[in-house]
Amino acid sequence: MSTRIVVPGERLGPARHDQTPQAGTYLRGGNVVATVVGVVGADDQLSVQGKSCKAAIPTVGAQVTGKVKRINSRMAIVSIMMIGAQPVKEDFEGVIRVENVRATERDKVQIPKCFRSGDIVRAEVISLGEAHSYILSTAKNELGVIFAQSAAGATMIPISWEEMQCPETGSIENRKVCQIENTSQ
Repeated sequence: MSTRIVVPGERLGPARHDQTPQAGTYLRGGNVVATVVGVVGADDQLSVQGKSCKAAIPTVGAQVTGKVKRINSRMAIVSIMMIGAQPVKEDFEGVIRVENVRATERDKVQIPKCFRSGDIVRAEVISLGEAHSYILSTAKNELGVIFAQSAAGATMIPISWEEMQCPETGSIENRKVCQIENTSQ
């Protein structure tokens, strides 16, 4: 049985007609949505248990999950929320530089076509920075945007390694999409 880590705003599944919100969740548009960073409850309860932890600190090689705070033409600034499966208690900032977005075609990368403010990304720490700042990379297939909202406020659906689509409007936006396991088959 695998552990599913979720972040606030992530859809957990459809709500049953008689269902009331469980711990760490709320109902939105007929779906159960996470309100905290944590682990989905056992037995498909669609609840989220926030994890208590001792102070986790990013280290080189660690995978982190964070929220894109801002972007410019050279980098995306990320607020780190989790290190592996452990939520952080301190504020850590990471930087994804344009040369660390993809493993190939690095000279063609444009940050605004890969990330947007508010996106949730999975990245790897490749270097320790200064004063709670870390250099991050999304240059592997399993790294990149894991959650994004469209301008209409809907959770976007990955349709390729570089595009996500709004289920409400059908609009397509560019992203450096994290390759995720397909569990719907």
